[in-house]
Amino acid sequence: MSSDEESPDHNRPPSIPDPQPPLTASYTYHSPTPTAKGPYVLGVDEAGRGPVLGPLVYGVAYCPAAYEERLNEMGFADSKTLNAQTRSNLLRSLSGSPANLGWSVRVVSPQAISSGMLRRPPINLNRQSEDATILLIREVLQSGLELSEVYVDALGPTKAWEANLSAQFPGINFTVTAKADSKFKIVGAASVAAKVTRDAWIEGWVFEESAPGVPDDTMTDGAKKVPWSLQLGSGYPSDPKTQAWIKSSLDKTFGFPSIVRFSWTTVKVVLEKDGHALEWSATLS
Repeated sequence: MSSDEESPDHNRPPSIPDPQPPLTASYTYHSPTPTAKGPYVLGVDEAGRGPVLGPLVYGVAYCPAAYEERLNEMGFADSKTLNAQTRSNLLRSLSGSPANLGWSVRVVSPQAISSGMLRRPPINLNRQSEDATILLIREVLQSGLELSEVYVDALGPTKAWEANLSAQFPGINFTVTAKADSKFKIVGAASVAAKVTRDAWIEGWVFEESAPGVPDDTMTDGAKKVPWSLQLGSGYPSDPKTQAWIKSSLDKTFGFPSIVRFSWTTVKVVLEKDGHALEWSATLS
C-alpha cells in the first residue's frame, strides 16, 4: 500500500485504505521515507498476537539516532498503557515530522494466520511473526535508510532471535528484550503504530459474508446506537463476551466469518462440537 493513499478521515490512520474494504489479504504500509541524515535506530513491536479475532499487526518506527531523545518529549510509551485518543494523537505526531520520523506496519490477515497454522507442516505464529519482522526491516533498508540499532520486543527465546536477526542483517546491532516498548521510546512508537492500525481494522471491519451474529451496521442499546464491535468483547479467547459472539456467529456448514482465526483452540472446539460433521471421500483416477 502506498503512502500516497492518505485518508481524509482523521479518525482513520493512513495505514488503513479509504474506503475501508474487507481485509482479504495481508499487506504492508510504509510512511514517507525520512530524509534526515542517518544512521537510524528502529523499533519493532506488535499488536494482536493473543486475540482470536482480527489481524496480527507488526509495526516498526525509525528515526535518526541523533533525534531519538526527542521521542521522550513526545510521550511515546507501551501502547497498552495509553488510551485510544492518546495513541491516535501520537501516531499523528509520528507522521508530523516526515524528515526525521518514519513508520511501517505489516498487517497479517486472520485468513493468513489460519492457513499458515493449519497447513501441513504448519507455520506457527512465532514463525509468521518472525517473517513479518524480517520483511519490515528489509523493506526499510531497501528504501535507502542506514540502520545502526534495532530494538525488538521479545518473541520467545531472546538470544536465539537476536542471533537470527544478526545473521539476516549483518552490520546492524540488534537488541531483543522483554518489555522493549517501555525501555526504548522508538519501540513504544512502533507499538503505537501497530495498535492504532489494528484497532482501526477491528472498529471498521467490513464483512465479506453474511452469517449468524454478523450485524448489518450497528446494534441498538435502548435509544443509543453503539458500534457493533462492542459485541466482540476484548477479542481474547478467555473473554466471555468474545466466546458468546464466536458461538453466535457459527455457520454450521461453513464455519465462521473471516474475522475469526480458525486455528485457535477456542474456535476449533466450537466448530467440532456444534458444526456439521463432514466426511471426505477420496476418488482414485
